[in-house]
Amino acid sequence: MIVVIIAGGSGTRLWPLSVPEYPKHLLNIVGKNSLLQNTFERAKRITSVDKIYISTEASHSEHVIKQLPELKSDQIIIEPARRDTMPCISNALQFISSRHGDEEPIASIHADHHIRDVKGFAEAIKRAGKISEKHNRITLLGME
Repeated sequence: MIVVIIAGGSGTRLWPLSVPEYPKHLLNIVGKNSLLQNTFERAKRITSVDKIYISTEASHSEHVIKQLPELKSDQIIIEPARRDTMPCISNALQFISSRHGDEEPIASIHADHHIRDVKGFAEAIKRAGKISEKHNRITLLGME
């Protein structure tokens, strides 16, 4: 399974802590790591590091690179400007399809979520990937 972490955002929902130059997913809100770093750790429970991609906006890319030194530069998809979630995912799918083909399921997860049940989250994503493969359909999950 390939995992795309959506790491964008305008930095307005948690103002004044979160600002456009340094939005919520880059902040250490829960524990010692940022929400992005926590999301990356969750993604590693789903797949190998070489199948994890980060989709981010140009003004945040240096922060993402600094926070996730395990990633290679070609695993960071940099959008020139904020375009909202669906264009971000579409851009990431185009980028990934040129490297992996279209047979492997892709999970899209957000970098600014706090998930308490990390094991359950990883199991749910893996199960959704299997269902998606079996039925050749998009599978959506809702998280509390």
